[in-house]
Amino acid sequence: MSAESFERAPQEGTSASYAAAGVDIEAGDRAVDLMKQWVKKATRPEVVGGLGGFAGLFDASALKRYERPLLASATDGVGTKVDIARRMGVYDTIGHDLVGMVVDDLVVCGAEPLFMTDYICVGKVYPERVAAIVKGIAEGCVLAGCALVGGETAEHPGLLGADDFDVAGAGTGVVEADRVLGADRIRTGDVVLAMASSGLHSNGYSLVRHVLFDRAGMSLDQRVEELGRTVGEELLEPTKIYSLDCLALTRTTDVHAFSHITGGGLANNLARVIPDHLHATVDRSTWTPGAVFDLVGTAGQVERLELEKTLNMGVGMIAVVPPESVDVALATLADRGVDAWVSGEIVERGAHTEAVTLTGDHPA
Repeated sequence: MSAESFERAPQEGTSASYAAAGVDIEAGDRAVDLMKQWVKKATRPEVVGGLGGFAGLFDASALKRYERPLLASATDGVGTKVDIARRMGVYDTIGHDLVGMVVDDLVVCGAEPLFMTDYICVGKVYPERVAAIVKGIAEGCVLAGCALVGGETAEHPGLLGADDFDVAGAGTGVVEADRVLGADRIRTGDVVLAMASSGLHSNGYSLVRHVLFDRAGMSLDQRVEELGRTVGEELLEPTKIYSLDCLALTRTTDVHAFSHITGGGLANNLARVIPDHLHATVDRSTWTPGAVFDLVGTAGQVERLELEKTLNMGVGMIAVVPPESVDVALATLADRGVDAWVSGEIVERGAHTEAVTLTGDHPA
């Protein structure tokens, strides 16, 4: 397992040095020491070695149980949600968002997430802050059932302000070749199941920040009764991680496809797994989006179409299953504490020009 690393440079007398340029090696080492306890929690039996190497090692012999293992990879960040974390001074939840964005892309094809690596870029290394970010990533990996095998922390003085930071990550998963999920499995009559999001997740924050702060003049510490908490607390709500829930569905039902609802909204993301000759109809009347979505729409006078193509509107993951699997699928998700419901169906494309149509209205 590799550790967060910092390049070293000579520092002699009054000559030019890395420290003079703004990079603090000692602070970086302190951050590594602080994060070790969290990284050790995010492991799997296949992880080889400990912290301190240049690369993370994963025992691939574990894949021998597969007939034809396919490796899946994904990478992502959390966008401008990091600005909310920075302004709130809360750094131990943003890692959940990072993991969710990566592993839930992997599981869409049916892949089990195996391991992740992270990249943290900061203007100045504050050891406790970096360790808090890694803590969130490690906790997210535990929730996803994958290992955190290493990462990198880079200090970029002069490019980023002292309090500025960004995070990104990459993940690898595995799926049996004949169990890959996707558009080729979907059939007419299949049922669209929606899984509730925990809130905004990690998409659309450029719109949200513009609407709530620039246009509506709201503040992070402003309490909103409809939300039951402050604006900042709502915006920092961690992304729900669905990977283990989706994998449970693959074991109990004949799932045909998943769709991770991220940037672009429900219709655009679901369309990515709908074959050319078929059409998905999703009925808005089957769920009520959380209060935060109404807040953004009302405060910014944002039209529904704009909201729906930017935000998840209360649905974080979609599963497409045959009708005979619906009851078992819903029961499986309920047992795992996932709020899910029948939201639509798959029909022939016919006169429909789009892959997905949203119909009806959300309940008042």
